[in-house]
Amino acid sequence: MKTKLKFSFLALAVVLAFGACTKDNSYTLDLSGPKDTSTIVLKDVTDIPLGAAVTFNLFKTNSTYAGITKAQFDGITFGNELKNNSIVSSTGVFNYAVADEFYNLASNAGLSVYGHTLAWHSQQAASYYKTYAGIAGTGAPELLLNGGFEDGSGTSFTNWAAYNGAASFASGTGSNVRTGTRSLQVTVATSGQAYAVQMASDLFNTTIGTSYTVTWYIKAASAGGVMRMSTQPTAQYQGDQTIGTAFTQLSFTFVAKDNQTRILFDIGQSANTYWIDDVSVKEVGGSQVTPAVVTKVDQALNDFITTTVTRYKGKIKAWDVINEMFAGDGNIRNNSNTSTTEADVFVWSNYLGRNFGVKAFGYAAAADPAALLFINDYNLESQPVKLDSLIAYVKEIKAKGAKVDGIGTQMHISYNSDYSKIDQMFQK
Repeated sequence: MKTKLKFSFLALAVVLAFGACTKDNSYTLDLSGPKDTSTIVLKDVTDIPLGAAVTFNLFKTNSTYAGITKAQFDGITFGNELKNNSIVSSTGVFNYAVADEFYNLASNAGLSVYGHTLAWHSQQAASYYKTYAGIAGTGAPELLLNGGFEDGSGTSFTNWAAYNGAASFASGTGSNVRTGTRSLQVTVATSGQAYAVQMASDLFNTTIGTSYTVTWYIKAASAGGVMRMSTQPTAQYQGDQTIGTAFTQLSFTFVAKDNQTRILFDIGQSANTYWIDDVSVKEVGGSQVTPAVVTKVDQALNDFITTTVTRYKGKIKAWDVINEMFAGDGNIRNNSNTSTTEADVFVWSNYLGRNFGVKAFGYAAAADPAALLFINDYNLESQPVKLDSLIAYVKEIKAKGAKVDGIGTQMHISYNSDYSKIDQMFQK
């Protein structure tokens, strides 16, 4: 009979990371067609190490699940059991009991274990870390007025001005509103220069040399829309952003060049109808990022990484050191471009900035110099801006001495995925 396998292939990121980083091109893969698992074993189809993401309770209690895992795969990645909030309690106590038992079960079954993950923004002991570091819960104040376009009427939006293409702007209603009762609707009749259709905010106070993040939600009537964000008086430009048909949050981080700044939606490049809602401008980190807070966050990161990697030194031989550090638009995550409403979210890079990677990889390498260390992210095959930012960042931190052995590409693929984009990703 043909067995149906229902596994999460998160660990394929691990396989592809190893494959992408090695210079040994001797791996082979039999692509002759579907395999009957009653007569052939998946791990025998290729000499690439093949793994799957597996959960502890099922592996321990379900003999069928465990049997398929042992028979079909070379190794496993724990689904959750090595993540921060599975180990660190709300009072900061570390408990590795489940992770230890899971490791022993896997090792005794002849399965290698890939470590996932040492530093992520999700599934963290966030309440403990905020208390430990003395971080207030309110975050940075909002700098932009009428970011939801609620104030005003008709084609008028209080605190906003149409700099170009005034006839293009109207009120969005109904399903074209993300929150509240209005959004900004922009109808671009003819493709042209980005600045030909332009909506500008009022000036807001900024501090020269300080970083600010703009976030907004946008969608288009048809796929393939294009827009960018810019600033005045000193012009700074975001790269072109591709817009889809569902509300998606985008972000743009800039360093202030003036004591007052305005943002502009430059949206005249591609003919389409767009809807924009819930625009926000906040200082990166805001008043939360004091030297004392940074020191405590750094200590907490060091403690978790060093303790965890040391515990499994020589046992777990490869780790995702950092997971999903970049937003979809290629910016490093912070508390403005990443939702922090969930109780388990703690954005390490909001406090440690670009040094986050240098520190995290440094702590992991010091704890186990022989371990392979990776930075992992998702949608790299479909978001080239994110991929380019990640590659540039790896080069940056390696130049500063970080030991980075490769990039994990956490692909969400199906039979109709665009393989040319996957090829382009690996070629980069």
